Amino acid sequence: MMREKLHEIIFEADTKVGRLFDIILLIVILVSVLMVVLVSVESIEARWGYHVTIAEYIITGIFTIEYGLRIYTVKKARSYIFSYYGIVDLLAILPTFLELVLAGTHLLVVIRVLRLIRVFRIFKLTRYTSASTLLARALWASRAKISVFLTAIFTLTIVIGTLMYLIEGPQNGFRSIPESIYWSIVTMTTVGYGDISPATPFGKFVAGIVMIIGYAVLAVPTGIVSVELSKLSNAKNTQVCPNCLTEQHEDGAKYCHECGQKLNRNDNMIE
Repeated sequence: MMREKLHEIIFEADTKVGRLFDIILLIVILVSVLMVVLVSVESIEARWGYHVTIAEYIITGIFTIEYGLRIYTVKKARSYIFSYYGIVDLLAILPTFLELVLAGTHLLVVIRVLRLIRVFRIFKLTRYTSASTLLARALWASRAKISVFLTAIFTLTIVIGTLMYLIEGPQNGFRSIPESIYWSIVTMTTVGYGDISPATPFGKFVAGIVMIIGYAVLAVPTGIVSVELSKLSNAKNTQVCPNCLTEQHEDGAKYCHECGQKLNRNDNMIE
């Protein structure tokens, strides 16, 4: 019973306690990332370094307890440990423990690099934002269509790059087909660095067409993902299967739609 209650609090956000847990962790994550950023400034590290170190140990302790509870509350610990979020959670606490093991003046440079790994904690933010989870699922569902789209764009940039190489040539800065392909990518994405530009009238005409195509190209993946978002956003909640960690179940669902495991009851669900 206690295990199911902890799973509901840690993995789900449809209850008041679960929502509070997520908010507290969000604040801790933001504070920890802010400390990593600020302590890179020498003047701040010189003045507040000791306090930041103490705060770092406290935050690492919080994340270690959270990591342990997540392993305890799931039925298959390996499914969490080797999942994306499990690896990110481990990266969030690993550097501090490595500093204790690798203590020594000759290893200070290595330790300083390891400290930067703490910035990976910012990836934990996505777990507590339902919109980001929904967007990730929509992107994954759109992978086939987006792959076809990217293949078409890749082919188009090669054709345009080759064409511009023939039109402009090395005398106008298009010294090779790879450089011309680079120009077509920069132009089509509307970035426009300006380090390479057409000089001939026909080259400028082709460039204008590529720019117009670029505006149309940017709209295509947005439309693909929007369609998948509309499909996924129908009456889903944050319940997480304690067995396979599958999310986004239908409201009122009693069993996981992936493995059939009975879901924990959410009697205190937020309306």
